[in-house]
Amino acid sequence: MVATNKRSFGSVLWDYLTTVDHKKIAILYLVAGGFFFIIGGLEALAIRWQLVKPMNDFVSSGFYNELITMHGTTMIFLAAMPLIFAFMNAVVPLQIGARDVAFPFLNSLGFWLFLFGGIMLNVGWFTGGAADAGWTAYAPLSTTSPGEGVDYYVLGLQISGAGTLIGGINFLVTIVNMRAPGMTFMRMPLFTWTAFVASALILFAFPALTVGLFLMMFDRLFGSGFFDPNMGGNAVIWQHLFWIFGHPEVYILVLPAFGIFSEVISTFSRKRLFGYSAMVFATVLIGFLGFMVWAHHMFTVGMGPAANSIFAVATMAIAIPTGIKIFNWLFTMWGGNIKINTAMLWSLGFIPTFTIGGMTGVMVAAASADYQFHDSYFVVAHFHYVIVGGVVFGLFAGTHYWWPKMFGKILNETLGKVTFWLFFVGFHLTFFVQHFLGLMGMPRRYWVYLEDQGLDLGNAVSTSGAFLMGVGTIVLLYNIIITSIKGEKVGSDPWDARTLEWAIPSPPPFYNFKQLPLVRGLDPLWIEKTEGRKSMTPAEPLGDIHMPNNSFLPFLMSLGFFIAGFGFIYQKYDIVWLSLVFIGMGIALGSMLTRSLKDDLGYHIHKEDLVKEAKE
Repeated sequence: MVATNKRSFGSVLWDYLTTVDHKKIAILYLVAGGFFFIIGGLEALAIRWQLVKPMNDFVSSGFYNELITMHGTTMIFLAAMPLIFAFMNAVVPLQIGARDVAFPFLNSLGFWLFLFGGIMLNVGWFTGGAADAGWTAYAPLSTTSPGEGVDYYVLGLQISGAGTLIGGINFLVTIVNMRAPGMTFMRMPLFTWTAFVASALILFAFPALTVGLFLMMFDRLFGSGFFDPNMGGNAVIWQHLFWIFGHPEVYILVLPAFGIFSEVISTFSRKRLFGYSAMVFATVLIGFLGFMVWAHHMFTVGMGPAANSIFAVATMAIAIPTGIKIFNWLFTMWGGNIKINTAMLWSLGFIPTFTIGGMTGVMVAAASADYQFHDSYFVVAHFHYVIVGGVVFGLFAGTHYWWPKMFGKILNETLGKVTFWLFFVGFHLTFFVQHFLGLMGMPRRYWVYLEDQGLDLGNAVSTSGAFLMGVGTIVLLYNIIITSIKGEKVGSDPWDARTLEWAIPSPPPFYNFKQLPLVRGLDPLWIEKTEGRKSMTPAEPLGDIHMPNNSFLPFLMSLGFFIAGFGFIYQKYDIVWLSLVFIGMGIALGSMLTRSLKDDLGYHIHKEDLVKEAKE
């Protein structure tokens, strides 16, 4: 242990650049996602400051378009997704009793593709303007937008999306193939179930986005006309491709958050999750229905009454499995021995908040009413009640709940509660009033509004709430820093929890489990505790453990695609730029070839070393 504390910065950096350990990749996702969360938050504060009063001139109309585009894109793709992947990486293999994910090399590749894609998305800020066509990039606005901003959006999301798709496939295979003996599907913790369904959604949803971005890349960079009606194309096809991905994406984000709340509420109510099988069924049903409702984003496009009615009914049907979940969480707490700490506060705050988001969702699902709500601030309010009230609350709950497992220290409870109240009050101040602004006629995506329209007070309140959320986030960052420096070490199970990840030391050893655990029911650790044991019953004798080697190739591959992206973007000005495509693809394909031809058999941790370690 002393040796690890004295490692140089260079060796730690190299370790993280080459790691294939899912726990370290989780930390990489946490840091990168947290960084982009702050960037997206600053963009949001700039938007709100522009709208604090009528006819404000804080930013220009063009820059405002860049802000709203990059805020939405950053928060969805570069903050929420990677932070969810951080917890999936940190927790899922531990919850199912696995030593690692199924494909450690691909796990690393997924992260570096995401990171380089995220950097590319933001390069536009420094080269004359970021993407400015809205986060949904509707054609023909996106196909005719001048400059390279939208090109960076297209190439950045292609690279980043490939990383997400790789991650999703990896978790599907891990959960299907790597469960410990006795860990049947109906004994898996709810967080693992939600990660499983979200990964299945990624598998089917992301290809639609990839196809759409591919067509847009050809329209913008090579002069094709897939979305140009003058050339026989169709602009509305982009909306279909985007929302066939975009609606399941909401559930890719919110289902793992539901899983986090299920773990937290069960642990701190000291009760089994009420209606476990109904919760699993509801999770799968939400995933299934999520694919059947994408066109509710397009009620005003002119699809006709039949299509609008079908999608309206399908959309309202999603309220049923979601309602099952809400009631099951409430019934889990009913009669429980509830402990209120920061993670539980976020969970309690989530239930009424998300319920409001669900109610406005049913309102927006009524096609005739949607003609009034569409493109107004009512939709902005609804969307943020679902995404912030569901996903961000879940991420904050997960951060406080699993921080001791990931880092061996508990975040400061007092600071945690300060964060919660600042953010929670600020959130409702910001977005609740926006429902009424929307009903009063305030359109979304406009950078100014006129005086004497009754919109001044609501916007001022909304902006003040946004700054409270900003202060809450700063308190959380301070909490993380102060805990890292001064926090006290905790044991393997500080919460007296129920699932497998709490059966091993905090932070976990790099091989996770010395011996794979024997799972004898739902909440396996709790079962062992009730029978008087302190740890899990092993399912195998102590033996050698096979581990994968670190590799620099995932980083190199991702760097290659990143370099090639610039070649694709700038070749329209000068054919010389194509040399970057050849250099970048050469690096990427060379790395793939190296990976294919080189036998990387990993290494073994010997049984004797494990015995010696146990004695120390």
